Amino acid sequence: QVQVVESGGGLVQPGGSLRLSCAASGTIFRIYSMGWYRQVPGKERELVATITSGGTTNYPDSVKSRFTISRDNAKNTVHLQMNSLKPEDTAVYYCNADLQTSWRPTSRSDYWGQGTQVTVTS
Repeated sequence: QVQVVESGGGLVQPGGSLRLSCAASGTIFRIYSMGWYRQVPGKERELVATITSGGTTNYPDSVKSRFTISRDNAKNTVHLQMNSLKPEDTAVYYCNADLQTSWRPTSRSDYWGQGTQVTVTS
């Protein structure tokens, strides 16, 4: 079994900062990429940031230069530093891990956390 657990959400004023953390644990053979997605009611889940095991990052224009994703491969953790937050960043943030649970390539799958609420409001 694999568990993906997020932490660090909360309430912040516009212009403020928050740091989200995520840890993957359990039967893990290899993690390919980890990332953050967000979703607001009535809309599809959208990409926030991803990072590969080699450190390659990807951000949409909406968060580029404000958010930074980092990863500790030894601890199977990923962090998202969010600066200059805007009300439109309000959402439930989900952590994702693309990983294999055994040497079999067919064991590769996506695993999701339960989400953490981020609210940006004055």
